[in-house]
Amino acid sequence: MLLAFDYGTKKIGLATGNDLIGTASPLLPLPSHNGQPDWDRVAALLDEWRPDTLAVGLPLNMDGTESPSSARARKFARRLHGRFGLPVVMVDERLSTREARERTGQRGPDPKVDSMAAVVIAEGLLNGAEPIPP
Repeated sequence: MLLAFDYGTKKIGLATGNDLIGTASPLLPLPSHNGQPDWDRVAALLDEWRPDTLAVGLPLNMDGTESPSSARARKFARRLHGRFGLPVVMVDERLSTREARERTGQRGPDPKVDSMAAVVIAEGLLNGAEPIPP
């Protein structure tokens, strides 16, 4: 079982991933204030789902280089590991929002898109995407 995060400074998309059957399901996104989630809500999610691994999307530029958003996502991933002690990996999330919009049929900002992007991140890892250390 994994819990995937599509990190954002205003909201964080969430999805669970089942490594036995290779599928992922969206959860309600978490609000984020100044890039910080409600850590108590994160703890409650971890207690509820009991994941073995946490996956955080790494927003890379199309040429594979890192951006300021990459640094924020890496910091979030390190904080997850530091607070909860679970293994945390990052997954290249290029085009995940685009795919999430296609899957949901939404064009603009929408909570469904954030969590569907987390589904894309989880499915990438479950289907063999190379994990990236935070």
